[in-house]
This record gives sequence, structure tokens and C-alpha cells, in this order.
Amino acid sequence: MGTREKFVYMNIVFRTDASLQIGTGHVMRCLTLADELRQRGAVVSFVCREHPGNLIGLIEGKGYSVKRLPQPTSEYFVTSEDVAHAAWLGVPWQQDATETLAALGGTQLGWLIVDHYALDRRWEQTLRPSVGKIMVIDDLADRPHDCDLLLDQNLYQNMATRYDELVPASCAKLLGPKYALLRPEFAQARKNLRQRDGQIRRILVFFGGVDPTNETAKAIYALVSIADRPFTVDVVVGGGNPHKQQIENLCAGHEGFHYHCQVDNMAELMAAADLAIGAGGTATWERCAMGLTAIVTALATNQQELSERAARNGLCFYLSKPKNHPASSDKLLYILRVCLDFPETLRHYSVNCLKTVDALGIKRVVNILFPQHIFIRCACIEDCDAVYAWRNAEETRWYAFNAESISIEAHREWYSKTLEISNRALLIGEIGNKPVGVLRYDFVDYDALVSIYLVPGVHGQGIGSQLIHSGTKWIQENYPNIKRIKAEILSGNMPSVNAFVSAGFKERNKTLVFSL
Repeated sequence: MGTREKFVYMNIVFRTDASLQIGTGHVMRCLTLADELRQRGAVVSFVCREHPGNLIGLIEGKGYSVKRLPQPTSEYFVTSEDVAHAAWLGVPWQQDATETLAALGGTQLGWLIVDHYALDRRWEQTLRPSVGKIMVIDDLADRPHDCDLLLDQNLYQNMATRYDELVPASCAKLLGPKYALLRPEFAQARKNLRQRDGQIRRILVFFGGVDPTNETAKAIYALVSIADRPFTVDVVVGGGNPHKQQIENLCAGHEGFHYHCQVDNMAELMAAADLAIGAGGTATWERCAMGLTAIVTALATNQQELSERAARNGLCFYLSKPKNHPASSDKLLYILRVCLDFPETLRHYSVNCLKTVDALGIKRVVNILFPQHIFIRCACIEDCDAVYAWRNAEETRWYAFNAESISIEAHREWYSKTLEISNRALLIGEIGNKPVGVLRYDFVDYDALVSIYLVPGVHGQGIGSQLIHSGTKWIQENYPNIKRIKAEILSGNMPSVNAFVSAGFKERNKTLVFSL
């Protein structure tokens, strides 16, 4: 008997803002997470203040309910007791907490997700009695939080310890680009990503949704000054960019410059580019996922350390904070000339970018918010020794066709060959970023023969059936030509039989079969 996909319906509210001062990055990454949560079955809404330059219309246009907090009637002055970005809230935190509670109206929440540099532990503790769990998205590590889950997707030298004194000991921390909140279009575009040769034929200019200091125009002037430029240029601005008309006019006045406003195909543009010029922040990880090297300017204080660390890791070239002089400075032109003259450097940086961000961070975060879901990924060479330990475990060998222990040398030889075989897929299932099992599929014509074993320590929790079900969905999505999945199980291995039956397989001539 088949099984249906089970969704956990939860109410999830995001508290975040966009404005001319704040920019658009917080709202945009929250929307990325919201879209994935909604796809999983969550009921998602937002609480946002009506700042000048807000994105409430954009959020509502994507089908989300937004509870609007009133625009501040006067300028809010911070005191020495406030957090560094307190003024971004527009009102005292106590007022914001009261207004947010009123906006929630007693709704029972599974998660309250907070992405706002002006909010800290005091605000969160005020909301705590009225919500289920609290997740905080942060980049600064400059204030304490009362939260159950903290996400910082950035790269810092002291990444593992920078929040130790700022969150409760029970708080789960998701740290680093592994958890970058990228839209699904990046993972999709990455599947067909071309291999870059280091030659610069196309440059992408993008300095975020607002770009208040108009770094975009400065970059255009710099590129225009190169008389023998061998490239075309895509220039992207956000709908809230106050200089967008000037940028459009500049592009129209120079051959090879193409103007784009509020695009929804950024992954496509990044995949097509050979070099980017832009800001730090979230765009850093979008570019890395596409293997796109960039010349980066930090437009905000929180982008400085990130950009410096990314440059040290060979992911980008860092110009530091923007100065009053145009971006067509000698430094920008010098770096651009280096990129043009040394394509092998760009190739090397591109490889570094691809290794740093795999575009699956959004899946990892949502799998933690919904831990019952099993995330399927392809095994890689780094998993070799772990797979060896799992396969050689006594509880695994009990039900294997070959119950003998194997040597690490034999395993490594088999493993490296397996990863190269075109008619075989070796997959690892994860719950909350922790491996729970291994699936192997061998393909013959329109059939796939599956074998499975669990990671020691997770037996008896019903995970086997979930893993099989998730693997079947993965096959449907990635191998649409496969019509049947078969499983051959040792006589007497009733736990495996039950797991496959629960996942929708039917017994036929001593073989369990799932028809796609």
C-alpha cells in the first residue's frame, strides 16, 4: 500500500524590515526561507514596519500576509543602552514588541523567525511567552539573543565560537556558508553550470537592492574608461534603487551595457558572467554557488570582515569600503587588468567558490526546522571513511548479503570506482544535517535495484521507511526514465521488508517492487 507525503502544518511568522537605511537583504533572504517553508506545508506570514523603502508590496505580491507596523512619526534617537543598530527599528524596542504582539493577535506559532539588527534578547524575551520557538538570523554577533536556533551564514575567523556567550547553551547554531539561504534557482542553475576558462567575456555589476551611495554608477564609469574592453556588461539594480533612472541612461549611452531592474533570474545572469563587480553580503554566497569570482566593495560595516575573509580564502578580490572618489580608482582598474591578463587566477578562484557553497543551505535549514524530513544528497569522496564505518558496523552486517567485514583498502577502491560509475547512484540521507542512512541504486534499462542500510544508532525509529520514501522521490526527480525500483532482501530480514512495504513497495516473486 502506498504512502502519502506528510506535511507538518505550522504557523511561522517572520519579523523583518527593509528600508532605505536597512536595505533589502534581510527581507529577501527571509522570503527565500519563507518560500521553502511554504512548500513544505507551513503557513507563513510577516510582520514589517512601514519604513520608507519597505518591501511590503513585494512580500504581499508573493502571496504572504503582512501585518503592518506604523511608520515612525519622528526620528528615533538611540541611547548608550541600545544595540548598535537600534535606530533602524524607528521606535523603542519596547514599543515594537508591544505592536508585534498586537499584530500576532494570539496566533499560535510554531516558529517566530527574527532577522533584524535592531532586536536583541530583551525583545525576544518579551515575545517568548506568546510563541513556540524563536529562530534568529544574524551576521553581527554584537548582542545577546534568547533563541532556540541561530543562523549566521557568513564566513569568519572565529565562526565556531563567536556566539558562545550570546545565546543560551541549548541554542542550536547553524554557522557558515554551508547554510547560505539561496533561492532554489541557484541549485538548479548549478546542475548545468559551464566550466569557466578564465577569459572575461561578460561582467555582472550588482550592488544590492538599494545602493544608496551609487556604487553602480561608479563601476560603470570605470568599465567605460577601458577603451579596448573585450567584454559586455550586465548592470542590475533593485526596484528601490534611487538612482535607477541615471543607471538606465548610462547603460543606454554606452555600447555593450545592458540594464536590468528587479530581476528574478539572478542565477542565470551569474552563471553567464565571467566576473562580477558588487557588494558583500548575501550576494557573496550567490556568486560562490555559481563559481563566479567578484571584485567586492563593502557597503556596510558588517560586510567588511566577511569580504576580507572571503578574499583571504580566494573567493573574491576586496576593494575595502567605498571612498568618496569614484570606483574607477586605480585599484579597481588594476585588479580588473589582473583578471584580464591572468585567466588561470580566475579559474582557481572559481573552483574555490564552488567548493565553499553548494547551494543546498536552504534545504539544510528547513530540514532542521522540520527534522522529520530526510534530505537526500549524493555521496562524495569525503564520505568514504564514514561510509566504511557504517557499512562495517555489526548491526549493518547482520542483514547484508555479504556479512563479512571488509578492509579499508578494499572499501576505498570500491568507493572511488562507485562514484565514477554512470549506472549507479550512491546517496546519503540526512536529518538535521546528521547522516542517518545510505542508499545505493544500480540502473539496468528502466529498472533500479536499491540497497539500503542505516547509520548505527538510528535503528528502530522508523527512519528506514522514511529514507526509502525520500530516496524514491529523489529517483523520480533525477532519473525520470526509471519505471520500477526493486529491492532484494535476505529471507528473515523482516525489519527491512516492513520498511519497504511502509514506503509503498509490493512483494512480487520474493522481490519488493515500487512502480513509478
